[in-house]
Amino acid sequence: MNTLAIVGTGLIGASFGLAVRKAGFAGEILGVSSERAIAEALTAGAIDRPAALAEAAAQADLIFLAQPIGRILDTIRHLDPLVRPGALVTDAGSTKCEIADLALQQIRRCQFLGGHPMAGKEKRGASAAEADLFHGATWVLTPEDPAELKTEAVIDFAGWLRRIGAHPVAMDPEEHDRVVALTSHLPQLASTALASVIAEQLQPPERLSVAGSGLADMTRLALSSYDLWRDILATNSEPIDRALTGYIQKLEHIRENLRTRQLQEEFERASGLAGRLRRAKLG
Repeated sequence: MNTLAIVGTGLIGASFGLAVRKAGFAGEILGVSSERAIAEALTAGAIDRPAALAEAAAQADLIFLAQPIGRILDTIRHLDPLVRPGALVTDAGSTKCEIADLALQQIRRCQFLGGHPMAGKEKRGASAAEADLFHGATWVLTPEDPAELKTEAVIDFAGWLRRIGAHPVAMDPEEHDRVVALTSHLPQLASTALASVIAEQLQPPERLSVAGSGLADMTRLALSSYDLWRDILATNSEPIDRALTGYIQKLEHIRENLRTRQLQEEFERASGLAGRLRRAKLG
């Protein structure tokens, strides 16, 4: 990889630029984004210079689409005439089926491989970017066919992912969307609902001072912006609906058994999952 084009120089795009530079990438990093986002990315040192999409796509060996999902879809619709053969287009979208389906239809002159780095922050923009954001994080790659992982461009890209400390994991787009509905989208909605209920029911608001660190932990995701989540929810609605159904049924079961020992099993099952999650993160 000699030239990298980052389309969308917000938190994820700028962090990727910082990460590959820290890992030893000596080529040129082009940024395609709004004027404000480009200014922030330049200040952060995440890109070398701005470029229009046509210029960046014509020069880049790797085109990294780090925009909101709706913008990724729009970029894919216009990208194919601009790319050079041999390039790799990948993305950081939080849902994969719609992106993968559209790319299969639209991108023919080079390879597309969907991706999703399982990393982020509640803060947005290049000013919050970090070179180590992806260190220790899973980076899901979503080929339609496993053979796509064996091309020279993808092998090179996966090598850079490992250099920045990420752990590439392959799964098909459908499985990805089913899994993240449970591991990412449901936690966001649960946190949002919890914070919203408390905001409505806690009176007077000053009584919020009677809260421990547990509430802060549980509502951390509620800091996220709806603008960021709107496209995620719209493009993964069926798996999210199934996840919410299971969660609501579990809450109903808990409510029905507040005075019984039935909840002991739920506490034990939940504690086991929480322990495995923390051991996996530490390991």
